[in-house]
Amino acid sequence: MSEPLLKVDGLTKRFGGLVATNNLSLDVVEGELHALIGPNGAGKTTFISQIAGELHQDSGTIHFDGTEISEWKTPARVQHGLARSFQITQLLPDYTTLDNVALAVQARHGHSYQFFVDARTRTDIREEARTHLGRVGLGSRADIVVSELSHGEQKQLELAIALATRPRMMLLDEPMAGLGTAECARMIDLLKVLKTEVTILLVEHDMDAVFALADRISVLVNGERIATGSAEEIRGNEAVRVAYLGEGDA
Repeated sequence: MSEPLLKVDGLTKRFGGLVATNNLSLDVVEGELHALIGPNGAGKTTFISQIAGELHQDSGTIHFDGTEISEWKTPARVQHGLARSFQITQLLPDYTTLDNVALAVQARHGHSYQFFVDARTRTDIREEARTHLGRVGLGSRADIVVSELSHGEQKQLELAIALATRPRMMLLDEPMAGLGTAECARMIDLLKVLKTEVTILLVEHDMDAVFALADRISVLVNGERIATGSAEEIRGNEAVRVAYLGEGDA
């Protein structure tokens, strides 16, 4: 059996007396959408932040694509193919959607000379940016200023920016948050397409979305992984129902 694309072993993170990540191990197989769920305060975002390099673990290791990246800074992880959507860059509200994605394309090329000028004038960069906008359903909104986009469209734009880094794997932290019913449905449809193109680790509270999208689901409680399995296995897991869904025998 081949090595998983992402392999986390014994990750621990403390904030004073609080253990936010408690000896947590997790594998994500290439080509899957793996969802991470748990109650508020379970440590999901802290865990994702360590994988992305935004927080440094106190102990444990992170391997990505067969290479240990535990000590790498975030930019090196992005260059290696690991992208955290929604936190790679801040949206520029006074510029167009195309400008925002073009900057991400330019950053991937690693050129710093006349950075913004190049991103706004180079035909090759802008054409690639249009391609990424099309992938997330914003092809017709390329020339719209970001501040005029709906909340759902801004989340789609952040996905396009992440895709512009050409990731092997995307870390998505609650892409459904703040979306209305129709916007959630569109985001689910979009992620169903993207999961066929890129491996995804998804943190999400919307259980309908999780069960519709996930190939496997892992459940965190108090910084520990208490279960991993298919949607059917998680639905039928007594420990999950008690700890997360609030069900089970009293």
